Amino acid sequence: MSLLKRIEQGQGKPPEPSSGMSQQNSGGDASRLSSLQARRVSAPNAAPQPGSYYDLKTRVQNRLLAELDPSIDVTKTDDVRKTIQDLFEQILSEENIVLSRPERARLFEQISAEILGLGPLQPLLEDETVTEVMVNGAKNIYIERKGKIHRVPVTFESNDHVMRIIDRIVAPLGRRIDESSPYVDARLADGSRVNAVIPPVSLVGPTLTIRKFFKIPLTIEQLVQFGTLTPEALQFLKACVEARLNIVISGGTGSGKTTLLNILSSFIPGDERIITIENAAELQLRQEHVVTLESRPPNIEGRGEITIRQLVINTLRMRPDRIIVGEIRDDAALDMLQAMNTGHEGSMTTLHSNSPRDTIMRLETMTMMAGMELPVRAIREQVSSAIDMIVHEERMRDGSRKVVNIAEISGMEGDVITMTDIFTFEQTGYENGKVIGRLRPTGLRPKGMEKIEAAGLHLPPSIFGVGSRQR
Repeated sequence: MSLLKRIEQGQGKPPEPSSGMSQQNSGGDASRLSSLQARRVSAPNAAPQPGSYYDLKTRVQNRLLAELDPSIDVTKTDDVRKTIQDLFEQILSEENIVLSRPERARLFEQISAEILGLGPLQPLLEDETVTEVMVNGAKNIYIERKGKIHRVPVTFESNDHVMRIIDRIVAPLGRRIDESSPYVDARLADGSRVNAVIPPVSLVGPTLTIRKFFKIPLTIEQLVQFGTLTPEALQFLKACVEARLNIVISGGTGSGKTTLLNILSSFIPGDERIITIENAAELQLRQEHVVTLESRPPNIEGRGEITIRQLVINTLRMRPDRIIVGEIRDDAALDMLQAMNTGHEGSMTTLHSNSPRDTIMRLETMTMMAGMELPVRAIREQVSSAIDMIVHEERMRDGSRKVVNIAEISGMEGDVITMTDIFTFEQTGYENGKVIGRLRPTGLRPKGMEKIEAAGLHLPPSIFGVGSRQR
């Protein structure tokens, strides 16, 4: 069989699921669990057959690594790639390995990806149409493209191979992943967000989820072109940012919260001091005066942890004009609300929730996690006075991301926080696999307009669908 055929087998369709599970029915629950774990974890670790494509690739790659100068600066990608190319050609010649031009190019690219990149994932990361890469063990890799998930004919050699790639990602960041700490958040050099989970927590082998970000951030025009926002809603939100209203962007996983936060952050004037706080730094602010802080998990002795809450508290001593927290998910909510209430106006954050009302409830719950034993009414007063706008985003059934609600927190009635919808998404149909609809104004003029106009900004009443008349 030709080498090219072996290459195709190594990179072709993923193997079909085993039918052996049905044979375990008589073995009891323990037997079935044992069989399941064996198929899920052990099977991908089977060693490649001698003489296979993987055997050739490993042999050439190991010799290349042995002969490559360990002091070489891998950040100089072009120079390293040229050195690898020369050594690669030399090794093939010395070992009398005869390959066609396509086979030679393919082998070189894969070995280069192993040394300089992330192995089999490198082509997926370089594909600008791919927005997310999901590795479920060595043999099952999925991608998200245009909001839809697809399985791809790409595999790792083994679970150990996946682990090497995970270690390559987390080690430069001072993070660790092992049986005592089997999951980690990290980021790639380009800012893409990474989450890794390994056995014994994951029963399918090492899993890796990479949320890619555009190398060139989305522009305001593209956001409107994609239908995420209307020009009127964007004009209103721009005025909110410039007038220093506090904004929470809410939504489900993958709904586009961080992308929208990047866009709104671009409206912050360049002469203000911005401090960002994140678990894994991924915001792409373009202003000059930006300080980026990143939380840190505990070390192997359980020490040295730096939490989002600690960073928020410390940020108050750094003379910020704006505080931007990538995501609030715990007791840091209390400190964020207090910061918004103590002169740090114009701050922004994101939060996972199903609706604007759920956003308020989650803020209340997370504030209670701080252990301050505050009365519920006191917490709600903090929320209602700190937050001005909630921008809620959803990933629609066609895979598109859309802002479906812009709501203003208008105060309290009794013990209940009151909200006013300023814009809501109205779906009018579903045609050719596309959601048809538009984010429309409700006809209500927000109370925040007083603060917007005090900042010298004037919006036409037509933005809110009230014609020339204001309420």
